[in-house]
Amino acid sequence: MTDPQPRIINVLLVEDDPGDVLMTREAFDEYLHNRLDVVTDGADALSYLRQEGQYSDVPRPDLILLDLNLPKRDGREVLQEVKDDPDLRHIPVIVLTTSQAEEDVLRSYQLHANAYVTKPVDFEGFIEAIKQIDHFFVSVVQLPGKS
Repeated sequence: MTDPQPRIINVLLVEDDPGDVLMTREAFDEYLHNRLDVVTDGADALSYLRQEGQYSDVPRPDLILLDLNLPKRDGREVLQEVKDDPDLRHIPVIVLTTSQAEEDVLRSYQLHANAYVTKPVDFEGFIEAIKQIDHFFVSVVQLPGKS
């Protein structure tokens, strides 16, 4: 008996660091089979999620990878707006950031982040973290159906 094909999910990466975007894209291209879309600031993240303007035809993501330190609207604001919006709050949000500050961890969970992951600084560690996040949300947990 063969294993069933893993389902494909849509992932939105909200990240302004070009190096981290590149590493995440490489992880998705080489190891994962999910769709990855990227926006580089908090304002675009909210427009994307609400399918406004240039993002009117994008699919609603099944998972959001969210950096905290973003231009225009920071990740905390994005997280709060996502979790306050009845149309978006069901989307799991993984805070993926360099901050190890206890106040950032606590605040993220207070804002209903589904997980908080500190970015490993080395390439192999970063790739492994992305693969583990993907595995968990594609193979282990059941995500809500499309709205």
